Amino acid sequence: MKRTHSIVGLKTLRENIDTYIDEVEKGRSFVVVRKSKPVFQISSVDESNDLWESVIDFTKIKKGGIALDELLSRL
Repeated sequence: MKRTHSIVGLKTLRENIDTYIDEVEKGRSFVVVRKSKPVFQISSVDESNDLWESVIDFTKIKKGGIALDELLSRL
């Protein structure tokens, strides 16, 4: 099955990034164009692939995560 992509202009993407993040999380993908030429594609990360590996989830240590300066001070 071939996946279709919607087209969005770079300026529109920048101005509405939260909307597009929500759409990508729902499974949609987009080809981003600048000056009528495609420059990149955005799509959700397939969690079943081997590209990402969870090392540690800082939200399990402290609600909301840990500030970077706090983490670095403990290293």
